[in-house]
Amino acid sequence: MTILTATGSAGMGSMLVTLVLMLAVFYFMLIRPENKRKKEAEQMRSAVKTGDKITTIGGIVGTVVNVKENNLVIETGADQVRIEIAKWAMSTNETAAEAAKAEAKKAQEAKAKAKAAKKAEKGK
Repeated sequence: MTILTATGSAGMGSMLVTLVLMLAVFYFMLIRPENKRKKEAEQMRSAVKTGDKITTIGGIVGTVVNVKENNLVIETGADQVRIEIAKWAMSTNETAAEAAKAEAKKAQEAKAKAKAAKKAEKGK
């Protein structure tokens, strides 16, 4: 009788450990990245300014003409059609993405120059 009780409690312990491990995997693989994406999207939407080129979740591409508290007025096409959309409907900000890409390229070039200078200094 004691053998069965010991085996049953050991089985419960391993099941509990497995459950905790599964919850940890779900947190780090699903929940945490999703919260990070939501935070980045909210920062992007709050940082939008007049003149930025954006794309909506519906695929409309335009330039921001006016920024309101919860809405954006964008101008699309050569005929200058103006559309008012909700901020949450903004998908991407191409102007900010291009600026971030250029900044990353400058940082990479500066790092390469510093590395080359260090290598040349070492060679002397």
